[in-house]
Amino acid sequence: MIYKKFFSLLCSLFIIHGLSALPFGESPNIILVITDDQGYGPVGKHGHPWIKTPNLDKLHGQSIRFERFLVSPTCSPTRAALMSGRHPMKNGITHTILERERMALSTVTLPQVLAKAGYASGIFGKWHLGDEEPYQPHKRGFDEAFIHGAGGIGQKFNCSCADVPGNKYFNPVIRHNGSFVKTNGYCTDLFFTAGMGWIQEMKAKRKPFFAYISTNAPHGPFIAPPQNAKKFTDLGFSERDAGFYGMIENIDENMGRLMGKLDQWDLSKNTILIFMSDNGSVGGMVREGSKLGTSQDGKPMEGFNAGMKGAKASADEGGVRVPFFIRWPGKFSPGKAVERITAHIDLLPTLADIAGIDQLPKEQVEGRSLVPLLKNPNAKWKDRYLFTQGARWKTGAEPTDHMWKRFAVRNERFRLVENSLYDMKADPGQTTDIAGKFPKIVKSMREAYEEFWKDTRPLMVNEDAPMSPTRPYHVLYEKQLNSEGIPTWREPKL
Repeated sequence: MIYKKFFSLLCSLFIIHGLSALPFGESPNIILVITDDQGYGPVGKHGHPWIKTPNLDKLHGQSIRFERFLVSPTCSPTRAALMSGRHPMKNGITHTILERERMALSTVTLPQVLAKAGYASGIFGKWHLGDEEPYQPHKRGFDEAFIHGAGGIGQKFNCSCADVPGNKYFNPVIRHNGSFVKTNGYCTDLFFTAGMGWIQEMKAKRKPFFAYISTNAPHGPFIAPPQNAKKFTDLGFSERDAGFYGMIENIDENMGRLMGKLDQWDLSKNTILIFMSDNGSVGGMVREGSKLGTSQDGKPMEGFNAGMKGAKASADEGGVRVPFFIRWPGKFSPGKAVERITAHIDLLPTLADIAGIDQLPKEQVEGRSLVPLLKNPNAKWKDRYLFTQGARWKTGAEPTDHMWKRFAVRNERFRLVENSLYDMKADPGQTTDIAGKFPKIVKSMREAYEEFWKDTRPLMVNEDAPMSPTRPYHVLYEKQLNSEGIPTWREPKL
């Protein structure tokens, strides 16, 4: 009787503080690894014919795999959806540059939500949701930020979106908690090392953590460590393609390092580890008929995209389907596959649910908790429509003039891409347009998309934003360089 009263009191305390009972009995640490432009195909277990990913293959077997996990066609939109639990355009994001990659300041972020349950949050790598100071991650709920600027190392555009001038993949200058530091090494190795160092600190402090390791690889330019690229140049691949595949194998090596350290530090059993990518695989690597290199016998090698139509920036399945492996030993059944349609907007409510947080910004979060599917991959799952819009119209254009271009509507069975309808169960490669056979489905999907657009258009807050006259990272870097200099980053001892 005493135990029952104590349990009741404990539950009431959870409710008072905006927390609820934990669906898995405990609140885990969380690590989210997201790669840039990798897509679904370039994973060994997904049938890729050339790359070797033994560590991802191992994680594949240890995880619940969401086989139809959908994101946005390009990077900033997906990252905004992960951070907010809602469609990226409702965060004001309709591009990856031109001030339209900035996540609305009214958006409540995933780290801010997790903080309600006492989590510390750290980001290591790519942010790409605004380079102006108010938009930076150390102002948006992250306690630790070790990032490059813009959408890629060394990028610069005629707007605020620009990295440190002259930055390279080797020995880049990184912004660490608001100040610039000089590093020594290859970018992906550095981001994993920084992330693991911070995880080690959180373990020592007994602090629950959310670590967001967000690589810029394998985004172009395709520059891998020489030892990773050499394997593919020796096979006859071009330097460009060898760089792309070498970057992925380097990511896999770092996943092995991370998984090994979690075991060594006795963190694996109380840590959720997620691996995913931000959009479909990059450009010419997967286009039908593309020549990715030449084998030793001189025959051309074709691209591989797991039989899907479309690549990065496409509203087809190949542009938005990515790997999503989620592991929690002893809690999630390893080796299980979920075939239900799920999406990036589901991550925030899922992690909040697992952490026992039940007070979410209701007007913001539109995704669903995946906890029922994590408990039972075959659980009942109500069908819904998911919306894709490639956006990227010219600055100053009226978005509504572009609403019927580069869009898609998806449910469990069908994908409508502009005027073409595909049965994704019978025809996952989207070879046959069946719009004429299912006019009612087309009508229903178009009507749902119209309602989505009506809700979304008022929230596109960056459409009229003037271009920044300066590049913040350039200005801040020059100021620090001339005043105090750029110190060398102290790499953590792991």
